[in-house]
Amino acid sequence: MNLANRSIFLLFISMLTFNCISAQNKNTTEAKAARIHQAAFTVDSHTDAPLNFLNKKYDISIDNSKALSHTCVDFPRMREGGLDAAFFAVFTSQGPRTAEGNAKAKTKAEIIFDSIYASVTRNNNISGIATSQAEAMKLVKLKKSVVFIGVENGYPIGNDLSNVKHFYDRGARYITLCHTKNNDICTSSTDTANKTGLSNFGIEVVREMNRLGMMIDVSHVSDQSFYDVLKLSKAPVIASHSCARALCDNPRNLTDDMLRALAANNGVVQMCILSDYVKKPLPNPVRDSLRQTIRKKYNNFQDLTDEQWEIAITEYHSFDNKFPQKLANVQDVIDHIDHMVKIAGIDHVGIGTDFDGGGGVDGCKDVSQMGNITLELLKRGYSEKDIKKIWGGNLMRVLRDVEKGSGS
Repeated sequence: MNLANRSIFLLFISMLTFNCISAQNKNTTEAKAARIHQAAFTVDSHTDAPLNFLNKKYDISIDNSKALSHTCVDFPRMREGGLDAAFFAVFTSQGPRTAEGNAKAKTKAEIIFDSIYASVTRNNNISGIATSQAEAMKLVKLKKSVVFIGVENGYPIGNDLSNVKHFYDRGARYITLCHTKNNDICTSSTDTANKTGLSNFGIEVVREMNRLGMMIDVSHVSDQSFYDVLKLSKAPVIASHSCARALCDNPRNLTDDMLRALAANNGVVQMCILSDYVKKPLPNPVRDSLRQTIRKKYNNFQDLTDEQWEIAITEYHSFDNKFPQKLANVQDVIDHIDHMVKIAGIDHVGIGTDFDGGGGVDGCKDVSQMGNITLELLKRGYSEKDIKKIWGGNLMRVLRDVEKGSGS
């Protein structure tokens, strides 16, 4: 072998060795991430899976990713993605703040509660409802998917404080105090008049939730409402699906001062992966116009029958493939988590995807892809202990603390 050929051969061997080592390291990292993900008790603090129940084609016991590609959550995909538990939201959009409006909202909430229990009961061989970490761990040992319940929007409470206990007794373990509009409890971050904060009735609601041992959720609330709640609450508070405003300037996200205040309260912010809250969206005028038209056509999805809802949501997603949104990605999500950990500390950050309520980013578009978050966390240098805190440990600590403080 002449000198030139020998040099080429040695270069080839060096490149082959380098590629083999790189592949081995990659596999080692991915294998380690998979092991950590499997070992962690993983909890998603906010999904809108019950919205899918209105679609007669949807079946939570099967993988719906092909037939209903816009859906994100079902029990097979939870198992595939290594997600042990998810909070299912009892969501009601904000309507008229009248006796009739309050009654309709409560009726709607009752229907959603019933649908959650019916879905789990039909599939009690693979799932179960939990109201505490201890109950959840029993279900995990039985290899069942765990369903927690949260109420998104305090609107169904109306002006009747006894409804807080009623929803607690039905199994809800948090209430998101408001949604996109002000209600009788507090002002919303996305309403035009959002300076007031907690109302006098809202103060009673916070105290009652503390008494019952029910987590208070400050996602969606105005900044003033946020600080009013933290000043009043005797128990840790959660933001079930929020991001860092420093990285994405959206009123739904938390400022650094808010993150520090939540940490001082011993609460937790659950990282939302709804793309618009993760990274400022690029203009998509055709898509935005079409969606606005459909929202207007269907009264912003309020006061619809089940049949109307099924038609509306089908129309809403009918042009997703034709006019796709450029989504944020998993790396962008972990950028937020990095920032939150830097500001609030590792004990005060978790994950709440908002799947089926708009959540989803490139690399994690449904619950089957949850392991990609763990992989990226590991690549960023997070330890197994820290990853377990983020994936459920911190939220469960708050749930236990809130339970302990009940009755005061």
